[in-house]
Amino acid sequence: MDIRLLGSLAAEVDGVSIVPSAGKPRQILALLALEPGHIVPVATLIEELWEQAPPRSAMTTLQTYVLTLRRNLGTAMGPGVPGAAKEVIATRHGGYLLQLPADRIDTSRYETLLAAGQDAAGQGDDERCASLLRQALDMWQGEPLADVPLGPVLAVEALRLRESRLVTVERRIDAEMRLGRHGALLGELTELTARHPRHEGLHAQAMVALYRSGRRAAALEAYQRLRTRLVADLGVEPSPQLSRLQRAVLTDDPVLEDPAQSRRDAAFGLYAA
Repeated sequence: MDIRLLGSLAAEVDGVSIVPSAGKPRQILALLALEPGHIVPVATLIEELWEQAPPRSAMTTLQTYVLTLRRNLGTAMGPGVPGAAKEVIATRHGGYLLQLPADRIDTSRYETLLAAGQDAAGQGDDERCASLLRQALDMWQGEPLADVPLGPVLAVEALRLRESRLVTVERRIDAEMRLGRHGALLGELTELTARHPRHEGLHAQAMVALYRSGRRAAALEAYQRLRTRLVADLGVEPSPQLSRLQRAVLTDDPVLEDPAQSRRDAAFGLYAA
């Protein structure tokens, strides 16, 4: 079985989908897939499905939803493996678990690639870091759990995944900037700063990339757009790091010129205190 969560929910056995059409069984499948090999407590599943107002029949209804998942799985697996569905979606004391190797689920493969990319960055191998993080990002097919109703538990997981994706984009861009690819990143950074108009890290990357591409004025304009948005929306000024970066652009600080002089962490850390 292969399960994909980084986009619309998909779960297939030999090309046959086992994803139920009803929303609540989809929520259960998503929760189990996010924790392969770990018991998901009944209380967590009930909270996800009904929040703070479960019906009296919640336990029975939950069992019916699990039965639906097992039935779909059993149909896809075929009659040659009787009982196998109950071994894959297993009942344990206090909950259920999905007994499936982690590498059959895209979120687990994504996190493995992310960890490997971080290790490569720590070893100073920016080429390998950028490649691994690019592979991780290529796994995304849209918003996480795009077609799954999100209760309180899945909403937190979806938010965590979205934040992880954005951090991974930043880290990949930093690695590529250390490789001197600032010019090739300008289009992507223009789009990212437009989509995240209050994100200081992305604006710092855009400012450095623009400066290194000979566009000093545009770098200063990027800072001003961010400052205007922060003041208007939140009533705050940009962080001290970003203010120092702006002054570095104004004074043509030599550190900005050479990617090799940048700190290993991020463009945003160039002028950390």
